[in-house]
Amino acid sequence: MTQFYAQPYDLAATGFYFDNAETYSNKIRAITNDYGEPVEEFEVEFIDGEHIDCDLAKTWGINQANILKFMEVVDEWDEDQKRRFILAVGECCYSFDPDTVDPDDFEVDIYHLDTMKALAEQFVDEGLFGDIPDQLTCYIDLDAIARDLSMDYAETQIAGQRIIYRCA
Repeated sequence: MTQFYAQPYDLAATGFYFDNAETYSNKIRAITNDYGEPVEEFEVEFIDGEHIDCDLAKTWGINQANILKFMEVVDEWDEDQKRRFILAVGECCYSFDPDTVDPDDFEVDIYHLDTMKALAEQFVDEGLFGDIPDQLTCYIDLDAIARDLSMDYAETQIAGQRIIYRCA
C-alpha cells in the first residue's frame, strides 16, 4: 500500500496522511487552518510504498494537481511500464501529459544487465557483430566493445536493480 502526506503551505494548518483517492478528496476539501479558513495549497509527499513507486513519484513530480492520476497509474501499470516511464522522463528527458501518458509510447531500449561488458557479451552472442567462429571468440575484446557501447547506452539503477538503457 502506498502512503502519502499532504502538507499545507499554510503554517496554521495541519496536514494529513492518505492512501487512496477518496480519502484525499474528502480531506482536501474539508481542511481548514487554525482560524477556520479553508486551506488551498499543499505539498504532496511520498511516504511509504514499493521502491519502484517511490522512484516513479520522484520522476512524476507528484503534487496536488496530479496526485490522483499518479495513484491511478501506480495501481494500473506493471513494473516494466513504471521502469520505462522512469527512464524516459527521468533519464531521457521526455515530456509527458499526466492525463494521457502511456509508458509504452516512449522509445527506450532496456536491458536488465549489470555492466556494459555483459551487454557486449549479449550482443556478440546474439550475432549482432555477425557470425564469429568459435575458435575466434577468445580474441574478441569485450572491454573495447563495452566502451564503444557506452557512447550510446547508459547505466542506472531503479528500485535497486541495475539497468542499461538507450534513449531512441
